[in-house]
Amino acid sequence: FFFCQTERKRHATTTSSMSTDELNDIGLYGLAVMGQNFALNMASKGFRVGVSNRSEAKIGITEARAKSEGDLPLRGYRTPAALCASLKSPRVVVILVQAGAAVDATIAAFAEHLEEGDVVVDGGNEWFPNQLRRHAELAEKKIRFVGMGISGGEEGARNGPSLMPGCDLEAWEVI
Repeated sequence: FFFCQTERKRHATTTSSMSTDELNDIGLYGLAVMGQNFALNMASKGFRVGVSNRSEAKIGITEARAKSEGDLPLRGYRTPAALCASLKSPRVVVILVQAGAAVDATIAAFAEHLEEGDVVVDGGNEWFPNQLRRHAELAEKKIRFVGMGISGGEEGARNGPSLMPGCDLEAWEVI
C-alpha cells in the first residue's frame, strides 16, 4: 500500500479532542465488498482505519471482522462528521461507493467536514471527465482530490490490490 505511515505520523496534528495517538490514519466510506476488504487490508498493515457506511449494519459487520481477524485497528463511525473528527490532519478519506451520483453526494457530505489540505480519494473506477470535474470542484475549497481505481476484486482488495492513483503532486505527498 502506498501510504507512508511514518510520514503521516510525523506530520499529523490533532483535529479533535482525541490525542494524536488515538486518531485514525485514514478514513474509508463505503463498506460493500471492495470497501470492507480494502479497509481490513489497510488495518492489517498497521494503519488505524476509521470506517463508515450509510448502512449501520455494514459498519458492525466490518468491526466484527476486524476483531475476528486479529483485533485489527479499525473503528466504525456513524456519520461523516464523526469519521472526519477521528482522523489525523491532513485527513485522508477514501470513498468506495457506486460510480456516478453516489460519489458526488458522498463527496458533498464529507466536504462539509474537511479543511484546506485534506484529501478525498475516489476509489471507484470512474469516468475520467468526472474525476477532473471533482478535482476542480474540491480545489476551489482547497481540498485535494485523488482518483484511484482499485483492481483485483474482493480477494485483491483484501490481500493486495492494484492501485492506480491519479492526482497532483500536493495530494501525492499527503497520501
